Amino acid sequence: MNHRKSGQSLVEFALVAPLFFLLVFGVIDFGRLFFTQATLQHALREAGRYAVTGNKLPGTNPETSQPYTRVESIKQIAKEAAMGLDVSSVSVSSQSGGAGSAGAPGDYVTVSITYTLQLITPIIGKFYNNGEHTFVAQTTFRNEPFNPSQTN
Repeated sequence: MNHRKSGQSLVEFALVAPLFFLLVFGVIDFGRLFFTQATLQHALREAGRYAVTGNKLPGTNPETSQPYTRVESIKQIAKEAAMGLDVSSVSVSSQSGGAGSAGAPGDYVTVSITYTLQLITPIIGKFYNNGEHTFVAQTTFRNEPFNPSQTN
């Protein structure tokens, strides 16, 4: 009789285990989605707040071996604030200067980030294109009054 009970437990486990693991990994995937969204929003806020000051980072940009420009500084702030995410597609534009410009004093500057997250649960991934969710987030701030020579 003991063998029947252990066999019954094995069958019950085999029926319940896939649902349990789907639930566990689904919770992990949705947690990653919410973490990514919150992190991108934080990075945008920090980059936008830095953008309106008209400041540039001190030192040299390791990618160009030149002093940081204002736009490169804003992108670097966004990358640093996006803890644990590799955000390489940060764009900066302004109302008067267009793409690649952080604008003049009083101008509106827009910072946007695009990030793709690969989901780990195949069943949940089927609800997304190629099992990936693409986040597109942007924010717009108005520049503070600053020395107009800082607009590069």
